[in-house]
Amino acid sequence: MTETTHVARGRIVLTGAAGSLARDIIPYLRDRGYEVLCLDQAEPADPMGCEWVIASIQDRDRLREAFAGCAAVVHLAGIPLEASWEEIARTNIDGTESVLEAARAVGVPKAVLASSIHAAGFTPVPHRGETLPDDVPARPNTFYGVSKAAVEALGSLYADRHGMDVVCLRIASRFSTPQNERMLSTWLSPADAGRLFDAALSNAAGGFRIVWGVSRNTRSYFSREGGRSIGFHPEDDAEAYAHDLPADAAGAAQGSEWDQRCIGGVFCSPEPPMFSRQA
Repeated sequence: MTETTHVARGRIVLTGAAGSLARDIIPYLRDRGYEVLCLDQAEPADPMGCEWVIASIQDRDRLREAFAGCAAVVHLAGIPLEASWEEIARTNIDGTESVLEAARAVGVPKAVLASSIHAAGFTPVPHRGETLPDDVPARPNTFYGVSKAAVEALGSLYADRHGMDVVCLRIASRFSTPQNERMLSTWLSPADAGRLFDAALSNAAGGFRIVWGVSRNTRSYFSREGGRSIGFHPEDDAEAYAHDLPADAAGAAQGSEWDQRCIGGVFCSPEPPMFSRQA
């Protein structure tokens, strides 16, 4: 088993800290003893007991100031669904480069990057009994998926060229409970999201790696090897909610068809869910 050591229960900085994923994991990380510095463009009504830096991830000077002295950066900031290429490239790709470069400039040794199942979304759903390795090749299903493949590529570059310890987490379906039949395979519970990021921060092996972000689902078709290698041991199983899903939980016919064909589900369809700033 890989030895793990927590990041000295030290100070970490988390971008996109006002988002929903951050709200899942910040309390967990604080309970584990991390001092979390939150960075976002606006502070939420509940600061969760953390110090906040209000800044854009494009503001490199502010990033360097915020990152100085931190043991790790957890990068969550970005557009979370499909959008125009201009928006996706500026925020998700250029923004990640900005974060990694600021971390490198001030000597932050570790980065945990939020990737997505959609980086490999057009990968066919495997046959029963087969599993997909954590580093299955990128087959993005949207501009959003392309941006997450680019996040992984940037992480690999900064690990190999600059010696940074980088873990990319291919997060699947993170919801409070499974919403449809596909999520009985792809669900990541809020509690397991906390365990996932804690494990990624705790792992001391170094280098670059990609890890699936999925709970311990009975119907999962994702390898657990990458998770085990960083000490991620999910505890929740979507199967506990299977009987609570309505009979038509797979969604519209189009959604059901794509859910059965590709791991990225309806995001692989001609009309993937779009990001709305009003949502």
